[in-house]
Amino acid sequence: MPRYEYRCRTCGDTFELSRPMAESSAPATCPSGHGDTVKLLSTVAVGGAAKAPAAAPRTGGGGGCCGGGCCGG
Repeated sequence: MPRYEYRCRTCGDTFELSRPMAESSAPATCPSGHGDTVKLLSTVAVGGAAKAPAAAPRTGGGGGCCGGGCCGG
């Protein structure tokens, strides 16, 4: 079940609630009993083992912008 983060406009506390996605926009009451709350936009950190793209093989003698042949080198 997804967790949503809310902030109470009355006391300033931030809290989380687990609720179905269908209820994500429903009003939430803060733990102190205040009803004036707003749902916060949360950032999601996704972990994993992403590989960096492999470097293109060098061709020619010098590398650089055009293989070293036309850059005045």
